[in-house]
Amino acid sequence: MRLRQVALVARELDPVVEDCCAVLGVEVAFRDPGVEMFGLRNAVMPIGDTFLEVVSPIIDDTTAGRFLERRGGDGGYMVIVQTEDLDVDRRRLAALGVRTIFAVAFEDIATMHLHPRDVGGAILSLDVAHPPESWRWAGPTWRAAARRDVSVALAAVEIQAGDAAAMAERWGVVLGRESRRVADGTFAIALDAGAIRFAPPRDARGDGVAALEVRMHDRARALAAARARGLATGDDEVTLGGVRFRLC
Repeated sequence: MRLRQVALVARELDPVVEDCCAVLGVEVAFRDPGVEMFGLRNAVMPIGDTFLEVVSPIIDDTTAGRFLERRGGDGGYMVIVQTEDLDVDRRRLAALGVRTIFAVAFEDIATMHLHPRDVGGAILSLDVAHPPESWRWAGPTWRAAARRDVSVALAAVEIQAGDAAAMAERWGVVLGRESRRVADGTFAIALDAGAIRFAPPRDARGDGVAALEVRMHDRARALAAARARGLATGDDEVTLGGVRFRLC
């Protein structure tokens, strides 16, 4: 299993995408017409061979729109974990009583979106790709758009939760991976590539994706671009689309 893609949700798509591209040194590889079935439009940006997506509602009463309302603005939305065998995953999830809110299979990829009420914190998607290095959701030419001169890869996603220990344990059971305490109040699930962390809330927005960790080649360049755009920054982080990006 590996962390392959994270999606943010934004009220206005273009400004968030422009900020992400400018700061992280990435390019939009694909705008998927298929997400219109969910009442969304999107943009997918490769970071090496991992992916950052931003979605935005185009109609009322969407799941993404309810995320925006519940969390008071832009923020994290979906975590996509690439797995090796969805049949094994389905059996484990069925035994746990975890519901699927969407599933589809193509010749090169299959996906299952899990009900957020059964997992907590975000929509978790389990996806299997054939061959494993491919990624249909980023379009047919994503490799040509992939850059590594500023950002290299998504390294981790952090979910804040009122009970971080319980949510970490739940995600661990769902993924078939062990959760471990890594600091006071903070827990982590190590994947074969990347990690999912669970931490106490740092704000009043409730449970949800709070931070992403990005492995960098040129952190100084990213921070300079963020400051030039008037974005909130710290020593090693910048806020994009309502999510803190830790640049490591």
